[in-house]
Amino acid sequence: MKRFRLVAAVGAALSLAVALGGSTAYGGSAQRAPIKIGALVPLTGPFPAWGIQARSGMVLAINEINRRGGVKGRGQGRLLNLVVADDQSTNTNAGIDGFRRLTEQEGAIAVGGIIGSPIAQAVTRLAEDQKVPLFLVKAGANEILTTNSRYTFRTCLPAGATVAKAVFEFAQRRGLRSMGAIIADYAWGQSFKRSLEDASKTFPNIGINYQVAPVTATNFTPYLRSLGDVPLIVATGHPPGAPAILAQSGQLGIRAPVLAAFQPFNPVAKAAGSAAYGRWFDYKCGPLGKEYRALAKRYLKTFPQNEFFEDDALSGYAIVKIVAEAISKVGVNRQRIATYVRTHTFDIPGYAFPLRWTQWGELRNPRLAVVVLTKGPPPEAGLNTAGSWWPKLLFRTEPLTAYRPGS
Repeated sequence: MKRFRLVAAVGAALSLAVALGGSTAYGGSAQRAPIKIGALVPLTGPFPAWGIQARSGMVLAINEINRRGGVKGRGQGRLLNLVVADDQSTNTNAGIDGFRRLTEQEGAIAVGGIIGSPIAQAVTRLAEDQKVPLFLVKAGANEILTTNSRYTFRTCLPAGATVAKAVFEFAQRRGLRSMGAIIADYAWGQSFKRSLEDASKTFPNIGINYQVAPVTATNFTPYLRSLGDVPLIVATGHPPGAPAILAQSGQLGIRAPVLAAFQPFNPVAKAAGSAAYGRWFDYKCGPLGKEYRALAKRYLKTFPQNEFFEDDALSGYAIVKIVAEAISKVGVNRQRIATYVRTHTFDIPGYAFPLRWTQWGELRNPRLAVVVLTKGPPPEAGLNTAGSWWPKLLFRTEPLTAYRPGS
């Protein structure tokens, strides 16, 4: 299989051509123009660790579909092509410009891969106005969706309010009476802090100490010292700083577990090394089971430089598979695609729960996987080229109630 090649500079709309036995998604054996799917992902700024994975997962799915002859059914055997724009992580102008390029200039039938809540908040309004199916990977701010949303779908990270309840349930399961939280001062962090404050009313026996840091912070020593002797550090509200929080807390002699949410494992393992083993707990929408392991091997053969198949890549893979199925059933009409997605359930290999949605696009009753990073080794060869560590599944949450905007 030939490699995928970026054909324009990062920051502009990019195209990934998938080589298929001498023909590409632009022509050759395909008589009709390919169907374009957009990837709006962070390739610069604080979130590339998520964005590169999401983009790669989308490419993997497109490659597999195209190798089988393209989208069947109403898609009439047409190939898929991925067009990519860099949203620069938190730059809302870049996100808006990228979305418009993908949908208006490139003609993408749907857009997925968004990681940052500020980008999602800005772009969701455009997607709803233009009736373009939009898939979020890790943008979890409660305010992104409204009860009138019909074209925007979360695919991995639920709304902050849902995650906050899961955090308190984790603390309760471990018999804790207190915890500390380091919050990033941007859309997701602020939304998550409000969600924790709301959730604490249901768990009055568990106290929480908040420390708010800039989203660009790299030195968390003063915030960790201000937390005091807490038995659990919640880094969920500061995604880019979570690996440093883990590493620096260990350097301070703090042995409390660190709880994140949907953080790529590889940067954490590299930042903290063996200090992460047994201390780093996280929520995930996957990976689970033999189907995940088979998919991970295919992924790493295609993208060996990515070293590990994160759940961002799994979510990107799911987005393309979902859109392709919708096209095969209802054609390339964006409104019909969104309606099909909203009214069907999708079982994706490796996911911790079936993907289905409320009418406004929140995940319906997700069961998140709770994992701890261990020294490994992986259960099979070819699953982790970054090291011998491995995420061990502890349990899956009970089905979580979908957040209703305004509740």
